[in-house]
Amino acid sequence: MAKIKIITDSTADIPKNLAEELNITVVPLTVHFGEESYKDWYDLTSTEFFEKLKNSDVMPTTSQISPAAFEEVFRKELQENDSIICVTLSSKASGTYQSAVIAKNSIEDADIEVIDSMLLSYGYGMVVVEAAKMAKEGKSKQEIIGRVNYLLERIDTYFIVDTLEYLKKGGRINLAAAVIGNILNIKPVLGIKDGLVVPVDKIRGSKNIIPKMVELIKSKGYNMSNQVVGLAHGAIPDRLEELKEAIENEFHPKGFVISEVGSVIGAHSGPGVIGAFFIRD
Repeated sequence: MAKIKIITDSTADIPKNLAEELNITVVPLTVHFGEESYKDWYDLTSTEFFEKLKNSDVMPTTSQISPAAFEEVFRKELQENDSIICVTLSSKASGTYQSAVIAKNSIEDADIEVIDSMLLSYGYGMVVVEAAKMAKEGKSKQEIIGRVNYLLERIDTYFIVDTLEYLKKGGRINLAAAVIGNILNIKPVLGIKDGLVVPVDKIRGSKNIIPKMVELIKSKGYNMSNQVVGLAHGAIPDRLEELKEAIENEFHPKGFVISEVGSVIGAHSGPGVIGAFFIRD
């Protein structure tokens, strides 16, 4: 039986215990606070990052994984595995996918598949987890790739940020929308379409966030009876628990995976981010 290794990057926001349990290799992007640099997922916990973000006078920046870093990981993993499946964050949001492709092409006769998720955070992290479970069960490479591509087409992402300031500074939302949103206390519900962050709906006032999200999710008609829902938060466990309870009471899903938003996603979303990830039937 061929040994298949699942690799992803740190913005998949996969809980560490789950990544370790399923033997997923996580390659880190980097977040910078001025001259200080930290490996996403490894050097700062989510709580530590958001605490640093709140107290820092410096706007954090991020950098993608280099081809050399991917090549080093690929070569190491190929010593003990027959093939690699590497799933990255959206190529529309980062050059990380291109770096992985360059690394793959630099290793002759290597059996490496690089997949552009066109998603962010645990939206594709949950697909990586499914791939790792299949690899552990001894499924073939083609079976795993087929399932990954099937799921990536069916993941829906909904997330809300506490302030539009970070999306504005990072160029993820236009200045006029950010200013109007902050003045009117409007919080957009954001999603992912064609690999980019897009507005899905809007909510006025913090008290309406959870009911509005549940209302929006309900309108999509998901069947959650056999579905594990992914939830992610930026160091706001109380708000996360509120959303979890609301989804549980309304939809009765099979279960939940709770993820913490890492440094790189958090640098662009800012504090107070909360997200939910679903699979369309």
